[in-house]
Amino acid sequence: MTNETRVPSRVFPRAKQEAERAKGGISTPQTENPAYRLAFQDMDFLLREDLRPVRFQLELLKPELVIDEAGIASTFVMYGSARIPSPEKAQAVLDAATDDTSRRIAESLVAKSKYYDVARELGRIASQFPRDGDGKRHFVVCSGGGPSIMEAANRGAADVGEESIGLNIVLPHEQAPNPYVTPRLSLQFHYFALRKMHFLLHARALAAFPGGFGTFDELFELLTLIQTGKIQPIPVLLYGRAFWDRVVDFQALVDEGVISQRDLDIFHYCETAEEGWAIVQDFYRGRSMGTGEAEAVAHAEATQAAQADTAR
Repeated sequence: MTNETRVPSRVFPRAKQEAERAKGGISTPQTENPAYRLAFQDMDFLLREDLRPVRFQLELLKPELVIDEAGIASTFVMYGSARIPSPEKAQAVLDAATDDTSRRIAESLVAKSKYYDVARELGRIASQFPRDGDGKRHFVVCSGGGPSIMEAANRGAADVGEESIGLNIVLPHEQAPNPYVTPRLSLQFHYFALRKMHFLLHARALAAFPGGFGTFDELFELLTLIQTGKIQPIPVLLYGRAFWDRVVDFQALVDEGVISQRDLDIFHYCETAEEGWAIVQDFYRGRSMGTGEAEAVAHAEATQAAQADTAR
């Protein structure tokens, strides 16, 4: 064989080519029957009940490919209520109250609107973490893609011109991604279980703001995974200690003997974005990392120190 010999990289046509070729076939009673469709183009077939394992696999694979192709090595996940208003919408929430009960609830939600600004600022800070030596991005903001606290997190990334992820889910009531999610990183899920898995696959820090059933479900799954050693510990930030102390008596779980005292060390209470980011930095300082990640952490700390010197 000579140097001019060209060996083809593949001999089978790509699936996209086959799909295009199938469109131009002849029309007969046989080819018009759904049974003749290519399996991967037959939606009736893919939506059969016994194809659920295949749909699971596709929903697991697609987000992984999208995130990897975007050059994202790790994420900063932010959970929180879809009902807490932004400060600019707080008055409208109060005005909508029609009786004493609804007004009391509205006032409680408005009091928590400060966490919208905190989540937004935390999103800004995390999004400015420098790329590592391999050009990969770390602590990319990842939210549920919805309104309120989720919107605030994505909005913080957008404030500094950085991309962020939104993991939306199909719900009985209409829900659209918030406008600050990067379109190419706006993903939709059918299965809650797979969505929760994707929240944590790349997570290297997580912040949970006041929220309801969804926030509790997502947070307690993470706490369980860390407690049982199914995943390595990551910084877990609980924002709003007054809220968490009221709705979950963690110490009572210790006193009842159903968790250990050391399990309370899995998470940290926070109030400000700066406080939370400091906990994340302290957690990873001196830990064993890949070369690229270590370079990025060192660069971030040097940049932060230089900014502090300038401020003084």
